[in-house]
Amino acid sequence: MDNTLFSRRRAERFAQLLDEANGARRHHVRSRVDGQLAPLVAVGQRLSVDPPAVEVDQDFRTGLRAMLLATAERERLGSTPAAVDEPATATTARGRLLPAVTARRARARGAILVGIAAGAIAVSGISAASENAVPGDALYGMKRSTERAQLALASSDISRGQLFLDFARTRVGEAAKLRGDRIGYSAVLDDMDADSRQGVRLLTSAAVQRAEPGSLDTLNAFVSSQRRAVRGLLDESTRVDRERTQRSLLLLDSIRERSDDLRAAIACGLPAPAASDALGPAPNACPGAR
Repeated sequence: MDNTLFSRRRAERFAQLLDEANGARRHHVRSRVDGQLAPLVAVGQRLSVDPPAVEVDQDFRTGLRAMLLATAERERLGSTPAAVDEPATATTARGRLLPAVTARRARARGAILVGIAAGAIAVSGISAASENAVPGDALYGMKRSTERAQLALASSDISRGQLFLDFARTRVGEAAKLRGDRIGYSAVLDDMDADSRQGVRLLTSAAVQRAEPGSLDTLNAFVSSQRRAVRGLLDESTRVDRERTQRSLLLLDSIRERSDDLRAAIACGLPAPAASDALGPAPNACPGAR
């Protein structure tokens, strides 16, 4: 769904289509966006007739309510235009048109909120169903889109770093289901390693900026559990899969080494490293260190 889907004109047309679907008088003028809006109208009808049996947790409800209230405030739902001085004839004409325009805009804005709510609820159900999807499954794209949404909503670099590490753990489970599929297996491990590097870079940068090793503890715990999971992929794997798996194990070794080096640099009070690479800051050795 692009960012212009709910522009004013499209929102007003969406409101008209919703009204027509619920038995209101039909407008004989067609719009070129009707084809794009038709699936959303169908979702609206379906939700009104047969609400989805999706259990939504309290955190999601709270976040959705805050989003809807923010949208309502931004769109000034329920507010009326400020009065201005106009000629008597213009005021009379405006008096006849204003109720209809205001009602239509209110429906359009209400349609926006309904669309957001319906979409959020529907997406939450699909996201839950996509948790076990692997590359090639119909819902795998939704699974990855949900991960990107989580990253966008993360409140700090540390939170985003931890999410990336969680995604790397998820990729291990996907790889276990793709053993024997050389291309698919290698692609998932590529994604796993990319998630690992992203998470490591965010967490090592946070540790250096704060001169605190707490983020490095998270990295060490990740390396320990991830190494066991990745080594488990070697069982009953082909030679090509084993070679690819070994590269991921070497990356985990590099992550642990970087974590230890940064911990030592923080302990001996070295300034923040100027150099960096795919794993984040690259520290110098402490004076006198071997």
